[in-house]
Amino acid sequence: MTLKTPSTTALPEALAGIPTNQQEPTFNEPWEAHAFAITVAMHRRGAFSWNEWAEALGEQIRLAQAGGDPDLGTTYYLHWLAALEKLVQRKGIADQGTLNLYQEAWHRAAHRTPHGDPIELLPEDLDDGHADGDPHGDPHRAR
Repeated sequence: MTLKTPSTTALPEALAGIPTNQQEPTFNEPWEAHAFAITVAMHRRGAFSWNEWAEALGEQIRLAQAGGDPDLGTTYYLHWLAALEKLVQRKGIADQGTLNLYQEAWHRAAHRTPHGDPIELLPEDLDDGHADGDPHGDPHRAR
């Protein structure tokens, strides 16, 4: 797949409706900002258009509302992340197995990282074998 750098003039229109403070998006948790940044970066690299993104996010929100989500704003970035995961699968960028692998790797990395320190993924975090039976790679667990 060839990635391109499209114009970002459509960005404000495509992201209309996100929680904002004045002119900037607001985030309740760091992961929300990361999901937002990943989406913008993927668009800028040409992985999908803003129209594709808006359709994916709208579809995810409609599904959530049909499933009983009261749409109070507290679940917006959960829908954002779910839409991003579905879109990267639909576009062939990553399959569900790859997404699961990285999710588990992130959990392992977070588990070993002291509170307040940045979480870093290491190559061993991506090892899905974990023959010791510990899916979180707990360094304090007896081996």
